[in-house]
Amino acid sequence: MRIARFSTDEGMSFGVVEENTVAAVAAHPFGELTFTGQRYPLADVRLLAPILPSKVIAIGKNYADHAREMGGEPPAEPVIFAKPSTAVIGPGEAVAYPGKLSERVDFEGELAVVIGRMCREVPAARAAEVILGYTCANDVTARDLQQKDGQWTRAKGFDTFCPLGPWIETEVDPSDLAITTTVNGETRQDARTSLLLHDVPALVEYVSQVMTLLPGDVILTGTPAGVGPLEIGDEVTVTIENVGSLTNRVIARD
Repeated sequence: MRIARFSTDEGMSFGVVEENTVAAVAAHPFGELTFTGQRYPLADVRLLAPILPSKVIAIGKNYADHAREMGGEPPAEPVIFAKPSTAVIGPGEAVAYPGKLSERVDFEGELAVVIGRMCREVPAARAAEVILGYTCANDVTARDLQQKDGQWTRAKGFDTFCPLGPWIETEVDPSDLAITTTVNGETRQDARTSLLLHDVPALVEYVSQVMTLLPGDVILTGTPAGVGPLEIGDEVTVTIENVGSLTNRVIARD
């Protein structure tokens, strides 16, 4: 099932994408879905970020090749950091390049996990019970500020620096999915989620030992090797097998 958040002239709704239509559901997508009976052609709606999380928890250096391209060895334990909810945008929305503060902004294509219910201290073996589904993410990063600051909040936290979408896929096995990132149609990242150092169940266990996860919270699982800079005018697309494609264009912030 593909759960989308979308807008029409009538307002914002959640819905289920079925072929070329969206069937609207009442309220939120957590728990049993209740359909309103309204159905829209997919081409006639605007897809939004599929969820507005209370927090985005991201994992750094979770692919060995990426850890090495960043100048270090893979960490023994997951490295976690947070992106603010205000960084979230949806498919087709613009990533705003903060040119007054940064001279290098990078793309980082990632598989994102969407939490489906409040939980804490979840054993890895039961992680699937608390996951609503998966979506595509771009952990946009001001690389020069990341290196300058030594910690990552500013570099990762700009408005528009967390594109999510196009929807939440609820029926997919995340253990071995192809993940690619293209910039202006040129492939820059090409990997599989089977190469994750810490897989999805392990990440849910690790993060939920630290903090309570709420419905709609997002865990970014890490980016593979091949990260690189974006320029104003670039179009970046993150595609994950059996999930979908997320495309955003880069514009000047001001």
